Amino acid sequence: MPLPPVVDRVPLHRRVIDCRGYRRADGRFDVEAHLVDTKHYTVANRWRGPLAPATPIHDMYLRLTIDPDLTIHDAAASTDGSPYAVCGDITPAFAALKGLKIGPGFTRAVRQRLGGVHGCTHLVELLGPLATTALQTILPLRRRHIPDEPDRQPPRHLDTCHALRRDGPVVREHHPAWYTGKP
Repeated sequence: MPLPPVVDRVPLHRRVIDCRGYRRADGRFDVEAHLVDTKHYTVANRWRGPLAPATPIHDMYLRLTIDPDLTIHDAAASTDGSPYAVCGDITPAFAALKGLKIGPGFTRAVRQRLGGVHGCTHLVELLGPLATTALQTILPLRRRHIPDEPDRQPPRHLDTCHALRRDGPVVREHHPAWYTGKP
């Protein structure tokens, strides 16, 4: 169902975030994010000169190499477009993500290592959707090999949204051991 109709309007800004997950030949996984910010009008920029409409103001990439347990083994960042010449200088700092595990406490650990002047706001913000991409990439592969068993811990994603509530039809069908609704 589309959004309701709107009044006449003019586009001003567009942000596109593209996240992808890959299985590597060595048994690890790569998850990558690409962020592009554009304006629909010319933007004055002292470093790059006038930026024509649709020219990326931000054009940034972030890749995490993770194992099946969601531990980060490598991290690489790239800033191909930015409003200031020094923006790309911080990309090597993202190697500080090595050793972190995606899961509870991940966001706090990221902010401790890369918060404020120790990182880039836009690249740090990409880590949220990138963590979700990692989960979406790896967890379905795990589920194929590990059926729901009552003595196991419930899957972490249960009760994280309306569709995945324990008393709902999705959990009844896909995770019957954890279903709490009416039979």
